[in-house]
Amino acid sequence: MSYRYGASYLDPGLNTLVAPTPSYTYYLNTWGLNTNGQLGLGTTTNYSSPKQVGSLTNWLSVVGGLYHSIALKTDGTIWTWGFNNFGQLGIGNTTPYSSPKQVGALTNWSVIASGANSSFAIKKDGSLWCWGANNSVGQLGLGNTTSYSSPKQVGSLTNWAYISSGVAQGVSTTMAIKTDGTLWAWGSGNNGQLGLNNTINYSSPKQVGSLTNWAKVSSGFHHTVAIKTDGTIWSWGQGTYSCLGLGNNTNYSSPKQIGLLTNWLNVACGTYDSYSIKTDGTLWAWGYNGSGELGNGTLSVQQNSPVQIGALTNWLSIAGGNYFVAAVQTNGALYTWGQNGYGQLGLGNTNNYSSPKQVGSLTNWRSPSCNGGGSMLALQY
Repeated sequence: MSYRYGASYLDPGLNTLVAPTPSYTYYLNTWGLNTNGQLGLGTTTNYSSPKQVGSLTNWLSVVGGLYHSIALKTDGTIWTWGFNNFGQLGIGNTTPYSSPKQVGALTNWSVIASGANSSFAIKKDGSLWCWGANNSVGQLGLGNTTSYSSPKQVGSLTNWAYISSGVAQGVSTTMAIKTDGTLWAWGSGNNGQLGLNNTINYSSPKQVGSLTNWAKVSSGFHHTVAIKTDGTIWSWGQGTYSCLGLGNNTNYSSPKQIGLLTNWLNVACGTYDSYSIKTDGTLWAWGYNGSGELGNGTLSVQQNSPVQIGALTNWLSIAGGNYFVAAVQTNGALYTWGQNGYGQLGLGNTNNYSSPKQVGSLTNWRSPSCNGGGSMLALQY
């Protein structure tokens, strides 16, 4: 297998840019809700356990939107499938597809991300591209409110490194980090989730403050959580259900630090909940808990500040969905918990779980991603 040495890609589970691992070949697996073909299996049947998408072994990264999916291959091509009512598949039409379709013919894509009904990608040259969306508040960043069914460049800059957009129904906020460590936001700001110290919508990127030490960012329903290069963690936006982790349910329109610790490593947002892994490998959660998605064995008990999930110190990556969660340990084992009405936990049933449950017995998982509608995607090597 030939990898593009030196090129980075966005690992949704690690919530960071990483380099390919040349010694691995990656299979793509999906499961859960499939009413719009978002599992890429050529059907619209739901599955409660992992199913392999085709036989190819050159998948590099995969992310889910609300009812669509987007994937990056090792050859630098982008593939999409699922719901397509706003052109979020980027293939020039609004036809849904239940199996992967290539977006154009380019082979220079490096980073992919997905919003609820939108898709984003960064090329190897650092340029940022977008498509899809019911673009009513400008969440594509193109300076207008028009939907597009094929990729359009956001501005002319070539220093984009990282992008995140929430995948729950109605999410219309986009956050991005440039190579210089600056943080940018656009789309809906009605709850202060853009971090711009107001509640105004913006249809083109606006810088969040003037700092240049932002490392990672994740968008929830109407809230945002980010980590700086100094290991501190920050949140802003809608504080409903304590999802900001600040000890209250208050909205904030500019970044507020969660505690004083400097050992936060990775971050992920669900709908009304947030998750983070520390440098010591421990896993933490806060916010809403209606389906046990905080993973601490309780149900409907909200947490307004970070609470540790279990006592293990070998957590590597984390992904949040619509009241369900997936995480991978350093040994490659995959765990899921939370809401499971469509079998999105991959456990062979539709029972909710309030603590992590291992998906099968294999230890070759990486890069889990949660579709907002109730399905899961992950790679195996």
